[in-house]
Formats: sequence, C-alpha cells, structure tokens
Amino acid sequence: MDETLIKILDLQKQWSAKNTEAMKSRGVLVRNTLPNQLRQHTAVLAAALGVPELEVGVEGRDGTGLKTEVPWTRVYLPQRSSSATDGWYLVYLFSAQGDRVYLSLIQGTSRWTGADFAPRSPEELAKRVAWARPLLKEMLSERNDLVEDIDLQATKSKVARRYAAGSVVAIDYDRHAMPDETTLVEDLLFMARLLYAVHQGEDTAPHVPGDAPPEVLDATDAAAKTAGRRTKAAKGQGFRLSAPDRRALELHSVGMATAYFENQGWEVKDVGATESYDLLLKRGDERLHVEVKGTTSEGTQVILTRAEVEKQRELAPENALVVVHSIQLDRSVSPPMASGGVLHCTSPWVIEEEDLTVVSYIYRSGVEQVI
Repeated sequence: MDETLIKILDLQKQWSAKNTEAMKSRGVLVRNTLPNQLRQHTAVLAAALGVPELEVGVEGRDGTGLKTEVPWTRVYLPQRSSSATDGWYLVYLFSAQGDRVYLSLIQGTSRWTGADFAPRSPEELAKRVAWARPLLKEMLSERNDLVEDIDLQATKSKVARRYAAGSVVAIDYDRHAMPDETTLVEDLLFMARLLYAVHQGEDTAPHVPGDAPPEVLDATDAAAKTAGRRTKAAKGQGFRLSAPDRRALELHSVGMATAYFENQGWEVKDVGATESYDLLLKRGDERLHVEVKGTTSEGTQVILTRAEVEKQRELAPENALVVVHSIQLDRSVSPPMASGGVLHCTSPWVIEEEDLTVVSYIYRSGVEQVI
C-alpha cells in the first residue's frame, strides 16, 4: 500500500485535465489498486466501525471526463454516506504537487434539506468540524502526529478548498518519509475508531450543526412512507423525535413565547387545541395571532401545515411567528424535559412562496370510483 501511495503522488506531478497516459495510470491506482488493497482490511475496519464486514465500502475517484487535480480514495459506510458529498468518512487526499497524501476524517460538502442535497457553506462546514472535535478529544490526545489543517496545494480545483474546510483531523504522510504498510493500516484503524465516535455522536446528539432539523426529517420520512416510497435521507442524519419529545418541545416553546408576550403587556391565551395557530394575544384594541415552533436545531427550517400557512396569510398583518431554537432536550428522564433555547419573533409575518418547500402533494388521479 505504501508503494501505491508513492506511485500516485509521483503521477500527481504530471497532472493534466486530459486523460493522458500518466492520468490513465493514476486512475487505475486510485480507482482499483488502492481500493483493492484497502479491501483486504475490511474485517478489522468493520470491527473498528462497529458494523458487519459487508457494510464497509471503499471507492476511489479521479474525475469523470476531465481528470481532477486532487484525486481521492475513501473508506465509508454506505448507510451513513451514500456519496462523497454527504455524511462522514475517511479519505486519502493526494496533494496537487505530489509531495504528500492526507488520511483525513472528513465530511461531505452537501446536506439533505428535506427535498434535495445542497452545498454547505464554509461557515457551516466549520461549525460541524467544531462539533465533531470535542467528541474525539480523548482519542486525539493519544497521538502527537495529527493535523487539523490540510493544504492540498491545488491551483485549479475549487473543491480542494472545500475538502480542507470539511476535514476534522488528518494524518499527513510525506512522499519522502512514507511509513510501511503495517503502520499505514494501524493508522487507518485508529482513524476508523474516530469515525465510529463521530457516528455515535450523530445518533445521540439532539442536533448536529448543518443537518436538517429532526422535525424536517420526520416530516419528509412520513410523507415518503405515505406515498409508498423510501426516504433518501441516510442513516445518521440526526436523531428523530418521539411523541413525548415533540410534546416537551411544544410545551417549552409555548411557555417561553407566553412569558415573552406577557412581559410586553399582552394578555395571552393558548388556543392551540382549537385553532390553526397557538396563541391569541390581546392588548387593548390590538390583536395578534401567533404560531409557535420549538426545535433543537438552529431554527433555520420549521415545519408548517397547509392549514397553518393559509390561516397566517388570512390573519396578516395581525400575526407573528415565534421560533424557539437551540432547545436542550433531556431524554434521560421520562417524560423528556426541554430547557433553554433562543426565542426569535417575526411580526408581522409575511409568508413568501419562495420561502416554502413542498414536502408532499395530494394529486387528483382521475380514477373513477366504481360503486
């Protein structure tokens, strides 16, 4: 494996976007030789990742058509990372100048929005890196040869900068000081244990920065199941909410909204059980109709029913949206307890079409009913 890494790095010095003989050779090494060598270790990788051996994936890419400046070969779990653009995985990234290769614990640069995959911003990637590193603190302290910043030395590739932004931690291998295969495999297993810790963190964290809120994932899954389809969202896209979870978030957010408006002199009545909104506010001759949403996420997306949208458009401008985001949810007690959170109020609330994403449709099929 060490010889393969060196051969790929040497071919990097002959990089061309065209499929030259050197790039053909590089492609064979990146897509076939190195993946096959890594597959010889899937049994121990599976043990480190806590999955059956058949669930470990290995693949390499060097560009379809035009050849990429920074090729890669990755180790991943298909259920966690359906493609290199999403999820968390391990990847060998070859520097454009051919002087080093990084083995990185990295994240995909896209996110599931509930409707499709969209590019993550550099700020979002940085937040996710900051979320992941504390999970690994104890294991990272075992070594002093890890790097947090990688430099792929690319001059043409824009995606190389995104790789660097998405990298959590990496091992830097110098072309002229490449360790032997035994050390390379030991390093790979160490990084696999880090990846396992990140996967565990995904499954237990109330929210991972940049992931679709659990409410959105739940609604998308429910719509897909109702339509008889499987959801596209991969395993590990955040935890899901139970009925007690949702109830705890609802009570907490409505309570915070009630206190917020009462402090402003409003008389507040909870009408959520009988109306298509949550709070009716009175202050003299003034009236305000408030929709309240509580979430463990950053609050950039919330779920609205069709009835809620129609009612708020009817009530505007005497209406408001209150989002209580970043709520802490304690599932160690029964029922779950919600606390904290940041309240954001929008009033009047104007719902623009471009701010809505349709999760599901009801279609009149035209099939005649036979009696």
